[in-house]
Amino acid sequence: MTRQLLTALSPLALFIASCGPSVAGDSPPAAPAETSATFTISEVARFNEPWAMAFLPGGKEALVTEKSGQLKLWDGAQVLNVAGAPAVAYAGQGGLGDVILSPDFAKSGLVYLSWAEAGEGDTRGAAVGRAKLVRGGAPRLEGLEVIWRQAPKVTGRGHYSHRLAFSPDGKYLFVASGDRQKMTPAQDMDTNLGKVLRLLPDGKPAPGNPFADKGGVNAEIWSLGHRNILGLAFDTKGQLWDLEHGPAGGDELNLVKPAQNYGWPLVSDGDHYDGKVIPRPATRPDFAKAALGWTPVIAPGNMIFYTGKMFPEWRGQALIAGLAKNTGVVRVAVEGESAREVARHPMDKRIREIEQAPDGAIWLLEDGKDARMLRLSKPPKAGAR
Repeated sequence: MTRQLLTALSPLALFIASCGPSVAGDSPPAAPAETSATFTISEVARFNEPWAMAFLPGGKEALVTEKSGQLKLWDGAQVLNVAGAPAVAYAGQGGLGDVILSPDFAKSGLVYLSWAEAGEGDTRGAAVGRAKLVRGGAPRLEGLEVIWRQAPKVTGRGHYSHRLAFSPDGKYLFVASGDRQKMTPAQDMDTNLGKVLRLLPDGKPAPGNPFADKGGVNAEIWSLGHRNILGLAFDTKGQLWDLEHGPAGGDELNLVKPAQNYGWPLVSDGDHYDGKVIPRPATRPDFAKAALGWTPVIAPGNMIFYTGKMFPEWRGQALIAGLAKNTGVVRVAVEGESAREVARHPMDKRIREIEQAPDGAIWLLEDGKDARMLRLSKPPKAGAR
């Protein structure tokens, strides 16, 4: 096992490449870069194709998923293997995905994981499970049980989405289920593909879901018409937002409401990769409109809503991990049900994951092999020793 010590890089002044506000379908105009350092960056550890992370209470330890199927525990000094992770269908966009803590983790020790699993023949689909995390010299998961699956399993290796988020009251588990690059299931109420789902913590459909009276998989569905959701988070007012990849253009930030249809694949602010035009959202006012869109795309990794003290000027804003070249971290201000981009903080590498530590520092996971875990903190004040 490789011991990875906390290694501080020389303080790196990162300058903001700001972007002006944009609306869905518009290319945001460039804005002058700011001239003051925003934060310093420290390298903490390295991982192989990390996908998600979750801080344990206290913020001195974190779980990290690696796409090839390994669950890791960073204990503040080294990276440990966590035994008992599920078998995954590792290829393309598939593998071990999200990890979040149960709202009652301090009592139950339960963690929730998502992953791509193989089906019959050449099919695959996302799954969500929960297990008890047992810490110690050899950390492990105990009692892993699958509580939800994408239905049906289909061919292909993309657009699983499988982001997870608990409601602020801890009563409901929301699951992002991608369209699996099949497009039309996003509008098909006989599948849970291309949907946001609201479940109880045990995976059963939550009572009061908008399509429960239709029975079957409909009982899980909260909203529909989604493509590939890689960000799912509640804001400081308790509103649920998703962040999804468009095709060639048209990445979206959506305020997710029950029973709403977000239009994919019937409308989009992007077009198909082969150049075939997709009708624009304005042609279908019956569909919910994105709060914010990006063309060119930012290729989002995930997002959080910042609540910390270290960067008080960012409180309430969405912080988005960007996989597009030089995107880095994108800051978005939410104003009621609308949103506007505030700034971009370019990084050297693609950013897969962003999280907030209890002390208010921002932590990032780079994408790909030998990817760094980075801590972003407030730079020292001028003259400080």
